Amino acid sequence: MRSLYFFTLISFLSAFSLHAEVYKCQVAVGPYDDYNIMNNFAEDIAIATNGELEFVMVPKGEDQLVDLVDLVDSISDGDIPCGVGWTHYWDDYSPAGMLFGSPIAGAGLGIDQFSFFSWFMYGGGKELYDEMWGEMGLNIKGHFILPKGPEALGWFPEPIKSMDDFRKLVFRSPPGIPGQIYNDIGVESVAMSGDEIKAALESGMIDAAEWCCPKPDKGFGISEYLKHYYLQGLHQVIVNMDFYINKDLYNTFSDSQKRIIEVASNGLLMETYAYRIIEDGKALKELVNNDGVKLHDTPTDYFTEYSAAANEALTLLAEEDEFFAKVYSSMTEFAEIAIPYWSQAQFSNAQLGKAYAATLSD
Repeated sequence: MRSLYFFTLISFLSAFSLHAEVYKCQVAVGPYDDYNIMNNFAEDIAIATNGELEFVMVPKGEDQLVDLVDLVDSISDGDIPCGVGWTHYWDDYSPAGMLFGSPIAGAGLGIDQFSFFSWFMYGGGKELYDEMWGEMGLNIKGHFILPKGPEALGWFPEPIKSMDDFRKLVFRSPPGIPGQIYNDIGVESVAMSGDEIKAALESGMIDAAEWCCPKPDKGFGISEYLKHYYLQGLHQVIVNMDFYINKDLYNTFSDSQKRIIEVASNGLLMETYAYRIIEDGKALKELVNNDGVKLHDTPTDYFTEYSAAANEALTLLAEEDEFFAKVYSSMTEFAEIAIPYWSQAQFSNAQLGKAYAATLSD
């Protein structure tokens, strides 16, 4: 009896002495919606691993671990264990980063946010994504966690009836290739963080701006300065935020721990989209009904001009970069199979929704 009691006590003490490995992850956003969703993700992993892995999400701000421009280098070098950011922000390491983080104009292939994940999970994208980090020279294992697309074209001081009106304005755009396309079509674009948009509007540094979608845009107070809002845009039809882990660290995890991270990542894709639809809907309703915002349809010549410039850039990048061409070829093969079906199915959904929305404005 004594030996049984002793064994039970030792087992209990051993279990009690186990502690979670705590990994502080630098996040590229401040403590608002996306950050809160990331905490759900970290909690899911902690629970599913019985406390073996604990990721602590550190928001952008005074107590951040590293400068955000150094995020992926810091993770790759092991200065910090993990982080969350947008891979297209680092497409200077490899232009293929844009094809994973935010492929311009749906990669010129009609791919939207949902069909992108079909390609990623079942069309060879995941294997190419893992290969991309080696191409970038970064010692990182990545997981998609927070989709955002499609993002709005943005906010304007007056209605724009054509691209000629657009070209008169200085426009806050995303960094990297998506923003460069605006310069290619004659729009003076300036990249900056969301936190800087209000100050830039106040100072007159920019005249118009895009950030994301109704709820995040409302949170940054853009409607205090600009009242004309355009939802349909092409620069970020697809936007993916990624969870990065130092690859050497990741390889120390057990197979079950790795699988839990993957399952939690995939689960967060659905959770994020479910959250965004209702929350962006609420925000748009408030913007229009309470904040004096006017919602407009995007001028048709925007789509033709941006698409043409995007396709030209995609073709040139495929000619210049072998790995980019490899990823783009995979996406093209997928699109030829999936997009004829998916686009028609989505057209039905869009028409259904538009018909209902029209009854609300009568």
